[in-house]
Amino acid sequence: MNMKELTSEEKLAELRKTVRNIPDFPIPGIQFKDVTPLFNTKESLSMLTDTLLDEYKDLGITKVVGIESRGFIMGPIMALELGAGFVPIRKPGKLPAEVYEEEYEKEYGVDKIQIHKDSLGENDVVLIHDDLLATGGTMLAAYKLVKKMGVKKIYINFIIELEELRGREVFPADVDIKSLITFSI
Repeated sequence: MNMKELTSEEKLAELRKTVRNIPDFPIPGIQFKDVTPLFNTKESLSMLTDTLLDEYKDLGITKVVGIESRGFIMGPIMALELGAGFVPIRKPGKLPAEVYEEEYEKEYGVDKIQIHKDSLGENDVVLIHDDLLATGGTMLAAYKLVKKMGVKKIYINFIIELEELRGREVFPADVDIKSLITFSI
């Protein structure tokens, strides 16, 4: 099958079929959506990259922010393709310079994330990327960190969204959120 000849819907169907479901990971009752098979071949990685970027090519993105850890896989690839820089958001103690920090609740606990204070500025147009939108806690914390830095515009992007967990609802109504593939749980 020639990936370049597929329609947008066919590409999404192919990508969706590639996502693997892992029951009871990381804890019983969680149906983990594993995106790593999407990175296994040049063809699927290329199709994923092209499809993720379709929405953002002409928006003047200057920085892509990736959330530790799976946001570090596609984030730099997207930044390179958009002609932008890459900024990591990490767990505490991983960034060496002065940081902003935000605490948030996850589906199964409380955590914190940090960003370097000098990584973004008022002229930046930012795309924040992570692999999965579930309850929205991690991305909301990332959004708050980036917003605190006074950037021009923020876009949010996911590979997968678990619709029934209603993660979108934790964000202000004016936040631009896009998910490539949606799943019911």
